Amino acid sequence: MKVLTFLVTIVFFLAPPVAIAAQKLSYCGELKNAYGPFDYMERYSLKSNLDIVETYHFTSDVENLIRGNTSSTPAGDLDYTLRAWPNHHRALVSLFKYSIREKSTQISGLKWPVECYFDRAIRMNAKDAQVRSIYSAFLSHHNRNREALEQLEVAANLEPDNATILYNLGLLYFKQKNYEKARHYAKQAYALDFPLSGLKNKLIRAGKW
Repeated sequence: MKVLTFLVTIVFFLAPPVAIAAQKLSYCGELKNAYGPFDYMERYSLKSNLDIVETYHFTSDVENLIRGNTSSTPAGDLDYTLRAWPNHHRALVSLFKYSIREKSTQISGLKWPVECYFDRAIRMNAKDAQVRSIYSAFLSHHNRNREALEQLEVAANLEPDNATILYNLGLLYFKQKNYEKARHYAKQAYALDFPLSGLKNKLIRAGKW
C-alpha cells in the first residue's frame, strides 16, 4: 500500500457572509479559465484532457521540482496545472513541497498565494478527501494545528476506511495529547492493516496503548 507521507484535512464551515465570500472568491480567482477547470476525481473519464496537461506542463521534472517545462522554474507549470485541474492531488503535493523548499507561500510565477490553490481545490470538489489531507499537511507545517485537525476530520468522514487518513488523524491527536482519540484512530488504522507502527509505539511509550 502506497502511504501518503503528508497529513491533510478540511472542515465544512458555515457559509460566510456574502461580502466576505465574494472577497475571498475575488482574491483566489474564479475557477473557470481558458482550459478547464476539470475535476481530478473524474480523471479516468477525462483522460485525454489530463494527458494534455501532464504531457506539456505537469511533467516528471515539474512534479519533482527539478525544472519547469515552459519556464525556468516549476512555478508556472504548477500554476497552469492547478488552474486546469484545481484538485490535482500530485500537483498539490508538489506545490506544498515547493513552498517548503522556497520557505514562502508567495512564490514568483504563481498567480496566487499557495493557500489559494487549496481553496480552489476545495471549491472544485468539496468531497475530495485527498485534497483535504494535503491541505491538512500544509496547515500542520505552519503550526495551524486546530485547522489541520479539522481538515483531517473531514477527510476521515469522507473516506472512513482510508487507513492512511485515520493514522494521520491519530498522529495529530497524539500531538495535541488527546491520547484517547489518538488510540481510537490508531486502532482503526491498524484494523485496516496500516503498515507503520510509529503511532502505536508513541502511544506505548506514553503509557496510553
